[in-house]
Amino acid sequence: MKIHRLPSHIRTIIFDIDSTLYTNDTYARELIQAQLRHYAQLTNQPYPEIKQKVENYQKEWSKQHGGKILTLANTMLQLFGISIETSIDWRRTLFTPEAFLSKDDCLIKTVQTLRKRYQLICVTNNPVLPATKTLKAIGIDHLIPTVIGIDVCHVSKPAPEPFLLAAEKTGAQPEECLSVGDRYDVDLALPLALGMGAIEVTGVKDVYMLPDILSGTR
Repeated sequence: MKIHRLPSHIRTIIFDIDSTLYTNDTYARELIQAQLRHYAQLTNQPYPEIKQKVENYQKEWSKQHGGKILTLANTMLQLFGISIETSIDWRRTLFTPEAFLSKDDCLIKTVQTLRKRYQLICVTNNPVLPATKTLKAIGIDHLIPTVIGIDVCHVSKPAPEPFLLAAEKTGAQPEECLSVGDRYDVDLALPLALGMGAIEVTGVKDVYMLPDILSGTR
């Protein structure tokens, strides 16, 4: 865990979902592989070749942009011309979190504690449907009922729109928000630029620690 900034007054916590509110490397890989397999099938190309093209493109893009990460949605758009709308449609049907994830009692307890003091909301690069299925699979869909997915603002993180909308929906100013995610470039750099706080986690075990870490804030 790395604390980049803690607001003096926190009203809202904005959570990333994948590899933040759960830790499952198999499913994390599947989120990428499912889309690449689908594209390979549609274009009648070998999956290994598509996978290599994507990896090479992202690696080269990262070199040219100071080590930043290019999300898969933006990679598919730039490399193959797959629109964000098409990516949204694919993700709605290809992702099955319930086949990989299970109820997390420790996370449930953590979120129950946090929601007593803060507004909680999720911002994800997946559409609302699979994101909500993910929250249901880990047992917290009733605790964080509002999800801002890529199909809400139609832009992929990092972008200001979903973060500003999260603040608006929870009645908070940007400086009253704390963003929690596993990828600095995608989940945290932009919120920091907006004046929000940011905590970088390496997985859900770091999330379990948030109530203690935030106990000293107002």
